This record gives sequence, structure tokens and C-alpha cells, in this order.
Amino acid sequence: MPKKSLSINQFTLLIAVFFVVVFNLPLFNIVKKAIEKQPEVDPLFIASMPIFLSFALALLFSLFSVKYLLKPFFILLTLASSAVFFAAYQYNVVFDHGMVENTFQTNHAEALMYVNFASVMNLLLTGLLPSYLIYKANIDYPPLLKALLHKILFMLAMLLGIGMIAFIYYQDYAAFGRNNSELRRYIVPTYAIGSVAKYINVTYLQTPYEYEALGLDAKVVSPNSNGKPNLLVLVVGETARAKSYQYYGYERPTNAHTQDKGVIAFEYMRSCGTATAVSLPCMFSRLGRERYDARRAAAQDTVIDVLAHSGINVQWFDNDSGCKGVCDKVNNITIDLKSDPALCNGQSCFDQVLLNKLDEVLTSAAAQDTLITLHVIGSHGPTYYQRYPPEHHQFMPDCERSDIQNCTAEQLINTYDNTILYTDYILSEVINKLERHNDQFDTAMLYVSDHGESLGEKGMYLHGAPYSIAPQEQTHIPMLAWISDDFSQDNRLNKACLAEQATQSSFSHDNLFDSLLGIMNVKTVAYQSKLDIFSRCRD
Repeated sequence: MPKKSLSINQFTLLIAVFFVVVFNLPLFNIVKKAIEKQPEVDPLFIASMPIFLSFALALLFSLFSVKYLLKPFFILLTLASSAVFFAAYQYNVVFDHGMVENTFQTNHAEALMYVNFASVMNLLLTGLLPSYLIYKANIDYPPLLKALLHKILFMLAMLLGIGMIAFIYYQDYAAFGRNNSELRRYIVPTYAIGSVAKYINVTYLQTPYEYEALGLDAKVVSPNSNGKPNLLVLVVGETARAKSYQYYGYERPTNAHTQDKGVIAFEYMRSCGTATAVSLPCMFSRLGRERYDARRAAAQDTVIDVLAHSGINVQWFDNDSGCKGVCDKVNNITIDLKSDPALCNGQSCFDQVLLNKLDEVLTSAAAQDTLITLHVIGSHGPTYYQRYPPEHHQFMPDCERSDIQNCTAEQLINTYDNTILYTDYILSEVINKLERHNDQFDTAMLYVSDHGESLGEKGMYLHGAPYSIAPQEQTHIPMLAWISDDFSQDNRLNKACLAEQATQSSFSHDNLFDSLLGIMNVKTVAYQSKLDIFSRCRD
């Protein structure tokens, strides 16, 4: 008995329906929530949505349904859409341009953190199995002219279906879309494909900007007359949210290690982005969040470069996914994931390795103004349980798996809180080490996270949400300062004033560029005193 074949148009329509029914489940979850907020909705209008989307995707897919392109194209599209679907369905993650950029910059070790039973089963059931069926599908390919005629008729039929639904329900679609503009971000595969296309265009196809050097006139003009140079340790956090910090009203003792250190917590601090690939280069850029553009930022000096121009000894130590170009022109070391078997597992290292590096630097530090940046892995998910050693298992039971959506809320919160508490321990040890060098340097520490994290609030997990719809869990971040008495006195910095400013004023990553220049007494035309957090509290 001959195997039944499908026409190209039948195959195209089946693929479109499959994408609507499976890969667009997250979209219809959002639609459901939007409907629940409306007092009255036409049920026929709601029923038309999957039909409308099926017609639209079938129309789009028909452009690629040609003999030699059809199977390779739809196999690749299905595999990619499987990953996009899993991220949206399990974590409510949207693949916009920022998330695509973050994905392309993810290293091998970081990618492995997302491999778990749930992700493998998803790939098998919604990616590999459908791809195999596509590969084995028996498709009838008619002669060229006949195929072209059939395609034109099929596309006209899809347009007719779209037009009829639009004619009947135009006002409903217009109003519903206007009130729920985020819906388009969840349409698979169109929004993700558009984001990838934008990333490729911006990153590889556009003409690079001419490089702009900043702060070549930079020099240190210190008010310090006692001869001691300044030593600032800047700790860049990873995925820490203010909501889980005791300093910001959290009921748990997640800052137990630094509570008696005289740390100043800046209450209203906002991130530049919701993912490291954006936030890290943005926070060290002159551009600020509103004007930030990855290409332009890469074509000009960062504040790290300007500090180096001034003659300050600048060093960067990285225990995360790299500095994203921020530290490329200064002395920098990325921790080897196999460097210390006691602290590293081949995929990541505990942040204790950075304390060991700090010891090495401080032991041999020259008597000159110095900035040491420690980029911690902090609270990087979803493998939160791998961020702290056994002796720091404070909150139990925790979630010892990467498919965090399958842990209880209590386990997930416990695990994340353990990462915050361990980071607090790291900060307390940084302060202790700086205090031991107060006779040699005027010492200070500044800690600021790159972005926050969602832990199931409103159904969202992890981070990377488009900034326009990102919850405050992903944008409200901690910033802490510890300043020794000698540093305060010799640099004429009023700590009482700073503590007051920290509770009354709002700040963001936009302030970091000028605040680093200000606290290190660097004068340059690139400096803007109005953005310097510390300028308001100089005696």
C-alpha cells in the first residue's frame, strides 16, 4: 500500500497549526490573563485568535515552503522554537534583542547550567520528535508552474481568512492589542526571529562607529595630604535583587555578615538592563540607559579606561561570564574553572577564589591609587545551589536542581537567599582585608549588582525581561558602600551626609561612571559632577 503523501500546502498548514497549538501556549496564557481583567469579552472573538494566528503563520511559512528548502528550514525553525517555547513556558522569558544578545554571549559553562531533565524532555518532545516527523514526511512536489499556482491560491486563501476575521473583529483586535502590547513578544517564532535578525544586523552588518577615546586628559587631583593613596575595591554583583536584602527591609538576616561593618545601603537603585550582556557594559558606559547602544558603547572608552588614563592602577578579576569588553584594555584575569578543585567544579567557582586573588594583589600592591574590580558570580541561576559551599547552607531546605520551576516556593527562596548571604560573607571578607591595609592605603569598597531576578512572582523566573515590562524584582538592585574613616577624612567625604543621601535620593547605573571618577578624585572633561553620588557630600 503506497504511503499517503501531503501536498506542500497541507504540510504548511499543519506546521502552522502545530506552532499555534504547542509553541504559542505561553502567548495564550498571557491572553487568558488579559481576558480575566476585562469585564466583558466576545467569546467568538477569543475563539478567532488561534484561527487568525494559524492563517498568519501559514501565510508566512508558505514563503519558505519550496522543494529544497522546506524540510531543512522547518527542522531548524522547530528546534529553535522549541528552546524559545521552553524559556517562555517555564520561566516567562521573552526573546527580545537583549535576551538574544545575552544568549549569544553565554559561554559553554553557563549554558550547561540550563541542562536538566525538564529541558531535555522538552527538546525531545517539542523539538527532536517533530523534526524527525518533518524529515520523514512524504511530501508531493508538483511541477514548478503547478506548484507556483497552488502556492498563490493558498496564500490568497490565507489572506482571505485573515481579512474576514479582521473585518468582523477589527475593533476588538485593535483595542485588545493596544491594551496588551506585550502580546506580540510571545508570538513564536516571529518575535524571536525578528530579534535574532536585529542582533545580527546590529552586531555584524552595520558599519562600526569610529572609536571615541574619553578622558585622555584625566588626572588625579587628590585633597589627601597625608601621603596615603586610595584603594577602592569595586565588587560587581550578579543577579542580586534588592528585595532579598535585609538592608532593604527583607525580614531574613541575609546581610548578617556586614551588619556591623558600617555599610551604607543606597535604597533606590535601578539597573541599566535586566541581563548581564546589557547591564554590564551599560553601567560602565558614558551613555546611560536611555542613550545606551551596544555598538556605540563598544566604540568608546569606559570609565575603567578613563581611570586607567589618569594613572590609577586598575585591575579586574572575573569569576562570572566575562567583562563583556569593559575591562579589555586594562589588566584583567578571568578565573580558570579548573584552577582550584576545592572551590571549582569545572563549570563554576565559588566567589572565595576572588578573595584569594585579592590577597595576592594586596600583598604586593604598590603605593599608588588603585581600583580593583571583583566580578562575582553571586546569585547566578538557575543553579543557585552551586553558588555557595556546604558550610553556608543557612536557609533550608534548598533547591538542589536547575529546573527551579519544579521546586517548591520555599525551596527556591531558601536557595536564592543562601546566595545573597554568601555574597554578603564575601563582602565582609573584602572589608576585613581592606581594614588590614589601612596603614598603607585609604580604603573603601563599593558593591553594585548588574540586575535583579524573578523568583516566580507573577509567573516570572530568572531575568532578561524587556525593560518596558520588567518587574521591579529585575530592576531594583542593591548598591552598598563601605568607607574607612581615613578614606572619609582624607578625601573630605562626609559619611553621615552620604548615609542620608542613600535613603532619600534615587540613583541608577547611570551614576556609576561619574561616581567612580569622583570617589577616586579624577578630574577630566568627561566627568559630570551632577551624576556623581559622592559630590554632594564633600566637605
